Amino acid sequence: MTPSHPHSPRRRNAAPPREELLAAAMDTIAERGLDGLTMAGLGRQVGMSSGHLLYYFRTKDELLLQTLEWSEAQLGAERSALLSRQAPVRERLAAYVDLYVPDGPRDPHWTLWLEVWNRSQNADADARARQAAIEGAWHRDLVALLAEGLSRGELRPVDPDRYAARLRALLDGFSVHVAVGIPGTGREQVLAHVREFLQDTLLPGT
Repeated sequence: MTPSHPHSPRRRNAAPPREELLAAAMDTIAERGLDGLTMAGLGRQVGMSSGHLLYYFRTKDELLLQTLEWSEAQLGAERSALLSRQAPVRERLAAYVDLYVPDGPRDPHWTLWLEVWNRSQNADADARARQAAIEGAWHRDLVALLAEGLSRGELRPVDPDRYAARLRALLDGFSVHVAVGIPGTGREQVLAHVREFLQDTLLPGT
């Protein structure tokens, strides 16, 4: 049998690497929104039948959650690189906030995040635990950064865990408004609000 050429089209129903599937799903959300993401459409995009995709992911809820986990892995790597820089804590905290807040209405990552959490009302324990793991990673990184700032005397005295929980609640609330396009809460306005909050509650006076 003649070996397939490395650049030949994928055989019908041959499963592409998982990362390719999830990247394609994220691209679809970015281009056409969640309504544009269907099993049939994704299957056509990657050369796989919708039935094969259902076998692969079981449900659309599972596809969405795995896509969110994949997207979070990309953000996690970026967040780790930002927070490990040799820079003052206030600069790395600003970078954390900048990465957290959506780019604007219909930000694909936040669009997906909101949909997954909306569907979580009917999710099983495993799915809920995986969603909690996503939130936990953001929280732990913020707590570690705050603790570092306290140890270096770069921040006002606070309880890192409690402050991180409150700051993330603020960021979540503002980010939802940005993601859904509520007037008066654009990205730059939100970043200004958060900078003011940090200056009032955490950062030493200049």
